[in-house]
Amino acid sequence: MFINIYNALITILYPIAIRGYIKKRQERGKEDIKRFNERIGKPTLKRPEGRLIWLHGASVGESISMLPLIHKILETYPDVHVMVTTGTVTSADVMNKRLPERAFHQYIPIDNPIFTRRFLKYWKPDVALWFESELWPAILSSIKKRNIPLILINGRISNKSFKRWQQFDFVCKELLNCFTLCLGQSEEDAYRLRVLGAENAICLGNLKYSGLPLPIDENKKNDILSQIGKRPLWLASSTHNDEEIKAASIHKRLKEEFPNLLTIIAPRHPPRGTEIQQQINEMGLKTALRSKNEKITTSTDVYIADTIGEMGIWYDISKIVFIGGSLIPHGGQNFIEPSRVRDATIVGPYMHNFTDAVNRAKKADALIQVNDTVELEEQIRQLLSNKDLLEAKCSLAYNWATSEAKVLDSIVEKVKEYI
Repeated sequence: MFINIYNALITILYPIAIRGYIKKRQERGKEDIKRFNERIGKPTLKRPEGRLIWLHGASVGESISMLPLIHKILETYPDVHVMVTTGTVTSADVMNKRLPERAFHQYIPIDNPIFTRRFLKYWKPDVALWFESELWPAILSSIKKRNIPLILINGRISNKSFKRWQQFDFVCKELLNCFTLCLGQSEEDAYRLRVLGAENAICLGNLKYSGLPLPIDENKKNDILSQIGKRPLWLASSTHNDEEIKAASIHKRLKEEFPNLLTIIAPRHPPRGTEIQQQINEMGLKTALRSKNEKITTSTDVYIADTIGEMGIWYDISKIVFIGGSLIPHGGQNFIEPSRVRDATIVGPYMHNFTDAVNRAKKADALIQVNDTVELEEQIRQLLSNKDLLEAKCSLAYNWATSEAKVLDSIVEKVKEYI
């Protein structure tokens, strides 16, 4: 009932109100004017022959998390093509650069039944894989009416969303009933999906554990290594405001025991690089800023890696990694990437964005969690001074991350049942 009412209202309101809103988005650069026909269900590419698997993710984060699954599907099925849809200009740009052969990108149509029916009539996907939890009534109901298997991948229901959806459980149940299968990120997510009305919800693991290796420019990496030499070092990765000062303070104290110590700081928001450099210089430490192409010399205390797309280099050369966003109540950043490249990984107390992953990693002794900067400093000190301990922690992190990556195989095996 809800979906029928929604579809009727959207059809009526589009020319009256929604079209104006879309026009404003175009003016602000939030819509791709050259490819806007895709947003009303009109294709700009020819449908490839044979089976077509469709994956949808809302924006950059979801679209990047799709990549390992896309590669695995294409490897498993040499005769299929993959269509990826997203809704943002940025995600479209990322996908156009990173999609492999036999995969292509289209914009998701605006959630209007006229556009969604037009989209599905042309593309005729054999199966649809929906990433995370963006639920649009018109497109979901159109998929169901065409009897296309629809699978929710990496479904996540936060505490806040769960409480909100429970107030409108009749709506949520109708939307979730459009899915043939729901795969939750965690057992808790699968449970919440079932409570909210999903008829078939299970957990096979979190697909984000199976991310592709971060790109590394070997020439740039070798250049950095030649500047560093044999100096001991540690990395503060994806840091937020105030965490850089804490990292610099730790460096200042550790320098008394490790005179040649180098600290690398890779801020979560690279445009803050100049600001961070000024703050650390005022502490009496010598810095070098990557965005200005400043070199690491023997007197450099802190190297500020304020660039985009080079995190793979910093994880590769740093065996001791602290993950930012976790000494402040932000909720943490991705700690699985450094674990995957055999780094001893440390996080602070605030990791609520990754609760399930943190619990699993700690159970395997694959993650070091500290309560404050005092404990963080002590952990870095121990790892710098004890090579055997460092090697053990690197191995535990790597073994855990590798075992968790098997979730990709489990998901592909499950999807096989519907292709």
